[in-house]
Amino acid sequence: MVGILIVSHSEDAARGIAQIARAMSVAGGDMQIVGVGGNDDGGLGVSVAKISEALTEMLPKCDGILILPDLGSSVLSSRSAVGMLPDEEATKIVMTDAPVLEGAMLASIEASTGADLPAVAKIAQEAKNLKKIDH
Repeated sequence: MVGILIVSHSEDAARGIAQIARAMSVAGGDMQIVGVGGNDDGGLGVSVAKISEALTEMLPKCDGILILPDLGSSVLSSRSAVGMLPDEEATKIVMTDAPVLEGAMLASIEASTGADLPAVAKIAQEAKNLKKIDH
């Protein structure tokens, strides 16, 4: 099954989004949906070390991992963490430019059906087109 890693500048936001996505998935608690955030001192920011640790824990349990970053430095830090992995592991990871909450929800539902990593990434990306209010 595809795992989902949410990377945010806020640890609370990352964990909350992961909790919502896990609740929305068909598989529920059986999925690897992890939220990491905050800097190494516990404040706002992004930690390459936290991302690396999460990826290392998730990789043996997942067929692939989708990373959903919140802002620019989350992207850079995630790329750094993936770059430190051996090539055979790094190729199992995709990062997508999707809205974090909506993308995580749609991705978790798609992943819980057994979809592969490209399909999960595609559906997360499509969350950009969701309308919340129609007027």
